[in-house]
Amino acid sequence: MIDWSRVRELCDEIGADDFGEVVELFLAEVEETLDSLPTRMSDANALENALHFLKGSALNLGFSALAQHCQAAERAAAGGDVVGIDPGHVLSIYNMSRKLFLTELPKHMAA
Repeated sequence: MIDWSRVRELCDEIGADDFGEVVELFLAEVEETLDSLPTRMSDANALENALHFLKGSALNLGFSALAQHCQAAERAAAGGDVVGIDPGHVLSIYNMSRKLFLTELPKHMAA
């Protein structure tokens, strides 16, 4: 669900002092985009763009399960198929990932 090697790599790239700020920004931007998903369901292009953003953000911070799901949904939206895309499921994956990330982060960063 979380790619901890990516998390450590990002922390090393930007430094431990700035890492917390990046995490806060990631969570805020992702949550804002997730909140907007239901309103984008009638516009495949807008939905595709939102899912693309979510995928990229998730990959950057190691939220691998979220990134994989967003990639599949992004492909569907690119093909105009929004019927099978469930914003609630995307939110559920994010919430599970977020909880695991915040709970386990201190342990993985200490390693």
